[in-house]
Amino acid sequence: MHYMFLIYNCKDRPHPGDPRFEEILTRVNAFADECRRRGAFVAGDPLKPVTTATTVRVRDGKALLTDGPFAETHEHLGGYYLLDCRDLDEALELAEMIPQAHFGSTIEVRPVDHIPGLNHGVA
Repeated sequence: MHYMFLIYNCKDRPHPGDPRFEEILTRVNAFADECRRRGAFVAGDPLKPVTTATTVRVRDGKALLTDGPFAETHEHLGGYYLLDCRDLDEALELAEMIPQAHFGSTIEVRPVDHIPGLNHGVA
């Protein structure tokens, strides 16, 4: 079953040039390698800062565009993993291994809903 791991509150993540960057990059790559070793890795990426977001709403057939995220909140979505896990127990085990969880991020784990006849998504 596929699970989406939503990583919140990553705004203080180190960037290249920061002394912590190499350590965290090594840990993130090791996590991805472990997921690949288990055959669980489907996808995962960090997101650009929330300041780059554009929100789209359609009302009465017209698109309304707003700079910024959908909700004003202190915890912003900073990245994700999509993993194929045996069950919720494995998903929660992997969530605890996500390096960002050890640096103050919150990890939300949600099963992906497979709807018969829906013609998109990862098989």
